[in-house]
Amino acid sequence: MIHLNCFKRVVLVFLAVAMLLSACKKERSITPKVPEISGTKGIYMLCEGLWGQNNSAISYYDIATNKVEKDIYSRVNKAALGETANDLKAYGSKMYCVVSGTQGEAKSFIDVMDIATCKSLKRISFNSTNDGFMPRYITFYKDKAYVSRYDGKISRIDTASLTVDGELQLMNGTKKAEGLEGLAVANGKLYVTNSSHPYYPNGLKSKVTVIDLNTFTKVKDIEVGNNPARIAAANNGDLYVITWQDFTIFNDPTLVRINSNTDAVTQIEKYDLGTINIVKDQAWVTKDVYNKSTVRPIDLSTGKLGNSLITDGTTIATMYGLTVNPFDGSVVVADSEGNNGSTGKAYVFGLDGKTKYSFATAGLPQHAVFTYTYK
Repeated sequence: MIHLNCFKRVVLVFLAVAMLLSACKKERSITPKVPEISGTKGIYMLCEGLWGQNNSAISYYDIATNKVEKDIYSRVNKAALGETANDLKAYGSKMYCVVSGTQGEAKSFIDVMDIATCKSLKRISFNSTNDGFMPRYITFYKDKAYVSRYDGKISRIDTASLTVDGELQLMNGTKKAEGLEGLAVANGKLYVTNSSHPYYPNGLKSKVTVIDLNTFTKVKDIEVGNNPARIAAANNGDLYVITWQDFTIFNDPTLVRINSNTDAVTQIEKYDLGTINIVKDQAWVTKDVYNKSTVRPIDLSTGKLGNSLITDGTTIATMYGLTVNPFDGSVVVADSEGNNGSTGKAYVFGLDGKTKYSFATAGLPQHAVFTYTYK
């Protein structure tokens, strides 16, 4: 006969084991399965339009049908996108469009859309009563979005609530900094370029500002040369900064390499570059954008440029944007066709340098976002 206390202990042990197995089963059952991409379904292309004409648009190309809708945003949302849209990026199931607006008018916002449909979920205002803050670029880190602004602030957006939950005003001595442009994340830090935009004389002009994202506070400024405008981060933590020629100073345009472990400049090359895009271990830039422009790879171990991407003789009239598809490494080159306000073109090149397909867009195409099919 089993003693009563012994029986109770057996029952308790059995219950504990059952509860543990049940908890493990539940934990396993709620672990989401990451869908595996099987192919690229379509391409959204952000089109800036001409300044002052309120004609920014988002075009969409369906690869299977070879059909393009030059302004899918206005059809889906029954409204125009806005004035001077400047950046478009995907994060999770959403895409975020930065609409800069124009000086002296309250036309600045971030439009958050469902990436599957282009349906606007929310417009986040970046305006005072009668003026816009001129947001420029957006990047992401740990469920937060960070937006650079021409008025010298970095805004932080919570990607769950889609609300601004923090702002950091950069300073130039005792004055508020101005003219913030590109931004990138490496080693838990945000790196922001400070352009020498002529409308914003109080900018830091030749600095990249470093911000600790854990505390959302400024760490330091890094001297990189006049008019830094674009920046991208590589997987190894290095950052690549493009400085543009300032036509009041006529400085040499450069590519500057920064080590994010030490925040030291480790390399400077005299290149005339327009934009840069780095995905995984693949980096591309547009070179000599005003004279015989080309798309070149960057060797991320040396910082040196390789040969032209395009091998099939395709001619790009006016290179205006560059996006790498993270799925297959194909490169989307945007052609503004002489800064035509009503139409442009996008070319998609494989890594063999040959055109896979091309499609018409609205005016002044810039950044691409991809939709995918899944296994």
